Amino acid sequence: MTPAVERMIGHWLWRVRAGDRSLACNDPRISSAPETMSLTSPAFNENGPMPRLYAGQGVGDNISPPLEWSNVPLGTKELVLIMQDPDAPLPRPVVHLIVIGIPSDLQGVPEGSLKPETNPPFRFGRGFRGHIGYAGPRPVRGHGPHRYVFQIFAARQQLDLPEKADLETVIAQMADVLLARGKLTGIYERV
Repeated sequence: MTPAVERMIGHWLWRVRAGDRSLACNDPRISSAPETMSLTSPAFNENGPMPRLYAGQGVGDNISPPLEWSNVPLGTKELVLIMQDPDAPLPRPVVHLIVIGIPSDLQGVPEGSLKPETNPPFRFGRGFRGHIGYAGPRPVRGHGPHRYVFQIFAARQQLDLPEKADLETVIAQMADVLLARGKLTGIYERV
């Protein structure tokens, strides 16, 4: 598809957005967990533009940004990290990343570490179209700015999740065992 055709489709779909209601952090089964954790990145500010380096394949280098978190509650046994795009012109937000089994003493991840081939001390769930590991922003040209919401969750017990679990399975396992959560939003747009 040419950039001009893609832009035309993006403008035509301008008002079509998945919306925030279907973000993992807003799921009624887990939304009652207090939002007391801090999630930041040295690469971009809250609601700030994400550098092109972190954009998806064919747009950027598809390298995951460095992330840091704090205020992990005592008693946390495992952390879960999810990245979603609520501005995608689809019925539900696109899942760009699911990381499960993050050790509770880990305070962040370095740039480029959210892919299976880096042999991290955690596992990955299954994202959009079965993708495993980080899949960077790649919004439709001309559709306007998209928000990429990184969400971190602290669980008071180890989750019994299979390798490559999907978002629904992860959320169901987190129900009733969350101690806290936090989020960070980055913005990316293709014109």
